[in-house]
Parts: sequence; structure tokens; C-alpha cells
Amino acid sequence: MYQTGGTIETLLNKVEQHEYILPAIQREFVWRPDQICQLFDSLLQGYPFGTFLFWKIKTENLRQYQFYDFMRDYHQRDQVHCKKLEIIGENDRIAVLDGQQRMTALNIGLRGSYSWKTQGKWWSSSDAFIERRLYLNLFECTDPDSGTRYEFEFLSEDEASHNDDQHHWFLVSRILGMNAYDVMMSVMEMKMPDERKPAAGKVISRFHDIIHNKPLISYYLEEGQELSKVLNIFIRMNSGGTTLSYSDLLLSIAVTQWSTLDARDEIHKLVDEMNQIGNGFSFSKDLVLKAGLMLSDIGSVGFKVENFSKENMCKLEDNWERIRKALLLAVNLLSSFGFNSYNLGADSSLLPIAYYLYHRDLDNSYLSRSEYAADRQGLRGWLIRSILKQSGIWGSGLDTLLTSLRSKIKEHGQQEFPLIEMSIAMTERGKSLRFEEEELQSLVELDYGNRRTFALLSLLFPGHDFSHHFHVDHIFPRARFTKSQLKKIGMTDETQIEEWIIMANRLPNLQLLEGGQNNEKREKLPHEWYEVMWPEPAARANHLHLQAIDSLPETLAGFEAFYHKRREILLARLRHILSEPLTA
Repeated sequence: MYQTGGTIETLLNKVEQHEYILPAIQREFVWRPDQICQLFDSLLQGYPFGTFLFWKIKTENLRQYQFYDFMRDYHQRDQVHCKKLEIIGENDRIAVLDGQQRMTALNIGLRGSYSWKTQGKWWSSSDAFIERRLYLNLFECTDPDSGTRYEFEFLSEDEASHNDDQHHWFLVSRILGMNAYDVMMSVMEMKMPDERKPAAGKVISRFHDIIHNKPLISYYLEEGQELSKVLNIFIRMNSGGTTLSYSDLLLSIAVTQWSTLDARDEIHKLVDEMNQIGNGFSFSKDLVLKAGLMLSDIGSVGFKVENFSKENMCKLEDNWERIRKALLLAVNLLSSFGFNSYNLGADSSLLPIAYYLYHRDLDNSYLSRSEYAADRQGLRGWLIRSILKQSGIWGSGLDTLLTSLRSKIKEHGQQEFPLIEMSIAMTERGKSLRFEEEELQSLVELDYGNRRTFALLSLLFPGHDFSHHFHVDHIFPRARFTKSQLKKIGMTDETQIEEWIIMANRLPNLQLLEGGQNNEKREKLPHEWYEVMWPEPAARANHLHLQAIDSLPETLAGFEAFYHKRREILLARLRHILSEPLTA
């Protein structure tokens, strides 16, 4: 509902009396002193002030959320955050959804102060931050370049005492306590030439009229009590600048509900720790927030307002250390499987694994102890299957799937990762981990650059020690597959040349190779390189067999036969591994 009327004086009185408050979704105050000065100049020039967006919160709902007071005395070092409010009384309140920066600027200018670091002073020095209050120069000084007509400045008391022919400083906060008679008397008592008093009087009278009498405040009032609706309105109204997501706002709500830990700091630090493990990951704060819901057994795992109640957020805080350890252990486990930000492909696949580790209260010994080896292998196979599915296991319907998997782990995951129960639950939701022939034919020709290629090779060729960095490597070097190189071996058919270039990048010509070996191999033909690496013929033949290479041509001319033969072997292995349901 759109409403007009109301003065700046009335607005600030309501701020002071905590009738107008800030919800947790609002960001910090970010305006610079010059922006505040520009706002006041615009007011005196009669420019539009803008419309606010308010949310009327009924008394019975106030206790569900955390609210904050408006900043009044800003200090760059000691006071940059708005203070939490304890709501007292039984009256409805108005939360400001749009207009916080403008209202805070008015509050600082008319009631408070702004302290920023003095250049050349140490940050820790007590005199580095001088308290400055807003002053108005009663001598007009129009600046055509900037469009400024009225000069406002934040000054210390000492700076404001130095008046001259160009400046006569009036403390802005005095205007709130003045009536028309006070304005007239103050001008008469000012120490300035008499001929300048009428002009100065006009400035201060106009300023008084704008603050006390002009109905400049207009606003939309949202009276619905559904927070989800309010959050969507807030996102639309704050679409400029850095984009806010729904989860950003829910995170802001979560942050305010924690009593001991700093939730925002804890979540950001955990994200950084997770992403620095192994060869690096790119997990987001959204994933960590969803993990908190999942591991704390809250609701349906979704980013829904009802999941972020005070009760649930207290539960999340109480469980935080265990959640943190489980997530770090889960990421270390993924790293031990050889995964990183590039080849994981589905960050949400981490969540059921983290829940399983959390549910069993496992520690870092799970990564290496032999008693867990079979469990690790089963979990790894389940993870790789889920990543290989082109249909996207971890896409649509994610929250429902995660909630179901959590239930299966709670019921059946006391001793081992419940492969069968998890697979059945996924199949029931149209996310089967069984692969049909058409899917297998597609997998056996995955490209070098496909994010699933590493996972597929690690499934086909298990046993690598991924504490070392492994690359997806071309068996026949890619550099050999240029038109000029292929023509050197007698190829003239352009279509065949293009086919070979494509085949060179597909799975039958790919293997996993440790980083150092990959650098040594470079452009050598595989026949030459394998003879150097495995000079003993029997050992070399055994290694090649393990790599699904039964015959290795000595020249590039034999590549096509090699490709099709290895394709058949890989396809047979895939049929054996993936066409059957998972078993424990």
C-alpha cells in the first residue's frame, strides 16, 4: 500500500523510539561522508527524496527474528556494525526493506557523528579517529561543475569554529530542537556582518522548513507476514549493484540467530578450508548452509524460511563443530579419490557423504584404515556412478532426493554406507544408477575435456594413489593429430583426417597418468615411451593389459585399429561394472 506524508523529523523520531527498525537481511551502512553531504544538499535544493519500502511486523511475529538499530555514531574502526535490538513493548514495528542507507545518512547527519581515520595516523592510535559532526555553511557557495548549491561538511568542533568570509558553519543537529522563533533568534545572534544575516536566515529557515514541515516521506507498506514473500520483494528492490540471492538473505537470518559463534565468519572460514584441500575445490557458502540443514536433521534440506527458525539455528550452532569436521573429512575423502573443482562436476554429491560420516561420527582414520577399505570403495563407486549419469542425478528435485538419502542413511547407515538402500531410493525418484546400453555407448566416447572423463577412467582403472596428482593423458599424443602430421603418414582423405582428430580426443585414446610421468611423455609415441618406462617385456605387457591395451602399434598408422580394439575392451568393462545395480 502506497502512502505519502510525514516529515523527516517524524521519521527520525520513530527511528529513535525503535518504531522503525532494521531486519537482519539489511547490509551494513556503506555511505561515505561526501554521499551524506550530497543527500542533504539535494534536500535543500528540493530534489526528490525517493520512496521507502516498509514492512509492518505484527507483535506476535517480532520474536521470530533478530532486528537491529540504525547507526547513529559511525566509527570506521570501533563501530561499523549496527547494534542488535531487544524488542521491548507490545507494539507492531516497521522494518525498513528499502531506504536503509538514506535513513541512516539522515540519522547520522541530524543526530550523530562520523569518525574516519586521519591520514598519517596509526590505526591503533587513540587520536587517529576524530569525531566529526555535520555542519551547514550558511553562506551559499554554488558549484556549477558538481551541481552543489549548499555546502555541507563533516567537521570537528575545532574546525567548525574557524569562520571566515566564505564560511559560517551551523551545526546541523541543532535544527531538530529549534522552532521558527529559535531560527530567527539564532540568526540575529550570529557573529557575522549584518548585511549577510538575511541570506543566512533564508538558508537556515529553508532547512528548518524541510526537516520539520515538508511532507517528504513517501513509502510502500507491506503488511503480509510471510517472510518468503518479503524476501522476494527485498531482492527485487535491491537488484542494483551486487546481486542478492534468496540464500544470501537466509544466511543473513541464520547469522543473527547464533548466540556464541559468528556464523558468517565460521561459514566463510569453512568454505575457504574446504576449497584449499588437495588440488582445490570451489564449494560455495550455499552448499555449506545446505549441509548445515542436512546434517542437523532440519526440515526438508531446502532453502525455506521455516527451516531458518531460531530453534533450528540454535541447533545448527550447537552442532557446528561436528558439522565442520564432517564436511572437511568428506572433502578430504573426495580428494583421496582424485577429485577436485574441475572434475567433481556435482558439488551437491558431497552432502550425503558428509551426512554419512557425521551420522557415524567418523574421524580422519576413515581415510586410511584398512577396516574401512571396503566401505570406502563402495562409497567411491556410488559417487562415481552418480557423477557419470548424463541425466543429472544432482540437478532437479535435489532437496527431495537429499532428504530421502538422509533418511536411508539414518535407518541403514550405522555400520556401512547403505549402497543398496540408497540406490533403491534414487531409482524410486527416477535417478537410477543403472546404465542402459545407449548410455554406455555414449560414455565410451567421452571427450578429453569432459568433466566426467576423469571419474570414468578412475572407475575403469582403480588402484591409483591420488595423493599424487594425476592427469587425463592422451596415449597417442594429441600433437601428432594435425592435418600436416597425418598427411605425412600418407592420409589424403579429409574426412578421415577429421575423424582421426576427433578420435584422438576420445576415451579409447585416454589414460590416467601421474603428473611427472605426463611431463616426461610429452609427444613421444606410446610404443617408445612404454619401452623406456617398462624395459622388461613381461612387466610392460602386464601393465599394458591392465590399461586395456592388448596391442600397441609402433607407428601412428596403426592408431585406428588400436582405437577400435581398446574401445571394445572398455565398453565390455563398462557393461560389467555399470549395467548391473549396485550391491554391497
